[in-house]
Amino acid sequence: MRRIGPMPTPPGWHRPFDPVDALARAILFQQLSGKAAATIVARVETAIGSSRLHADTLGRVDDAALRACGVSGNKALALRDLAKREVAGEIPSLRRMAWMADIAIIEALVPVRGIGRWTVEMMLMFRLGRPDVLPVDDLGIRKGAQRVDGLDAMPTPGELAARGARWGPHRTLAALYLWKIADAAAGATQAVPRSQT
Repeated sequence: MRRIGPMPTPPGWHRPFDPVDALARAILFQQLSGKAAATIVARVETAIGSSRLHADTLGRVDDAALRACGVSGNKALALRDLAKREVAGEIPSLRRMAWMADIAIIEALVPVRGIGRWTVEMMLMFRLGRPDVLPVDDLGIRKGAQRVDGLDAMPTPGELAARGARWGPHRTLAALYLWKIADAAAGATQAVPRSQT
């Protein structure tokens, strides 16, 4: 930590955001480069006539139109499921999330098709600014922990969770340092991907 120095606040940290729109964008960005995903999002926004991805705006186009924008069939199904759950009131508002425990937010959102624990953990860390989140399934974090502990292999998610228990209530900061350590260990000219294993 001394070698890395103080950790700057990540961009977008704890700024107001729209949870449904953020989840829709997370679905569209999955398993794509940032540039490719941004192109698809721009096409979807043009097709729906809005920069707001919600049930009412996504309902303006059918699945064939989404596919014409470059959205895969599985992602179209995930967007429809998200929209259905938004209409049913199952997606907590930002105001409600402010009062919810991290695990309650995870449990509320992972039933959405295409939204896994890792996606919600990224939202907790980078959008809600939650201080005690350690995404143990993240490849970069596991590589950073391997480096810190001098291990021959990356720790399993369970091993990392046990080790990380000592870092509470500051596990988000620990995660940020572990990503930096993984980047430095790789001699990275670009960051180690933040992704699930």
